[in-house]
Amino acid sequence: MRHTPRYLMTDPLEVKRLIRANPWATFVSPARSGLVASHYPALLVEDESGIVIVSHFGRPDEQLHELGEHEVLVIIQGPHDYVSPSLYAPGDLVPTWNHVTAHLYGTPEILSEEENYAMLSQLTDHFESGYAHGRSLSEDEEGTRRAAKGTVGLRLRVDRFDARAKLSQNKAPEVREHITSRFEETNAALADEMRRV
Repeated sequence: MRHTPRYLMTDPLEVKRLIRANPWATFVSPARSGLVASHYPALLVEDESGIVIVSHFGRPDEQLHELGEHEVLVIIQGPHDYVSPSLYAPGDLVPTWNHVTAHLYGTPEILSEEENYAMLSQLTDHFESGYAHGRSLSEDEEGTRRAAKGTVGLRLRVDRFDARAKLSQNKAPEVREHITSRFEETNAALADEMRRV
């Protein structure tokens, strides 16, 4: 990402917050065949002092990515949107894109079959908790364990991260307020991020 100091996110707690709120991640690996990318949910491990995520891959993707053999990049994409120059002061005509993004780097640890099933159960419980009649893998443990054999679980301890919150910080306060007000109508999550900085 472009290095602009005013946009840097250096607080690991802010990166954790971003992961919690935006769990759909892009995993990029420098495999022997070239760069490969896949998309899977990433769950933050809450009891860790550093940044640790767990996820799972389908077995074909696990082989494609050569998981555990090298460092991977995990991209967490938070709220983002186009910023029209019509929202700026007269004469300022350069459009841009506001976004909150984190690049996480680390070498994944492959989970055992039992650890993978426990992680898949935790992942399911986490996402099902928002439903009135949420389901659980334990309702059919035999069937869900069979299905889990088609996946590979991983734990990634983040060795380093590069994160940005590019949210019109370079604009005058009244212009930022105007942009934020516009996003409150069209992209509330991005407006919330703009109010945080």
